[in-house]
Amino acid sequence: MNSGGKLSVLFVCMGNICRSPTAEAVFRHEVKKAGLEKRIVIDSAGTHDYHIGEPPDLRTQQAALRRGYDMSSLRGRQVQAADFDRYDYVLAMDHANLAILRRLRPADAVSHLGLFLEFAGRHEQREVPDPYYGGEDGFERVLDMVEDAAEGLLSHIRRRYSV
Repeated sequence: MNSGGKLSVLFVCMGNICRSPTAEAVFRHEVKKAGLEKRIVIDSAGTHDYHIGEPPDLRTQQAALRRGYDMSSLRGRQVQAADFDRYDYVLAMDHANLAILRRLRPADAVSHLGLFLEFAGRHEQREVPDPYYGGEDGFERVLDMVEDAAEGLLSHIRRRYSV
């Protein structure tokens, strides 16, 4: 555990305005529902600097709000090499961003680096598709996948760390 005795999770996509903030909001909701918000630190970032300081995409926020997730306080930031020391889990939304993270990761990093959907139980696909250039149904599909993986990740953390 890297953050003062707390477990920490970082979700990463390309621009940090669609998939990774969705994962952050959904996982934060699951953690709060489980009463573990004081034990788990959650954040999101992008591999690129396209949207630093910007809120999540409006379509992302609207889809999330329809399911009860408020993303209005989130702002985009770019992942840094130091994040591998700060976070126990660094979870990419797709293989392209995972490859970037592997190059950025310091050689001595011990954090778990992988795909978020490795924790999904109901979806066989291992990449969260980028909904940015598609229609509204893409944002709903992302939420379906992220909700599944968030449940699986929390279950994994509870088993592994007895929280």
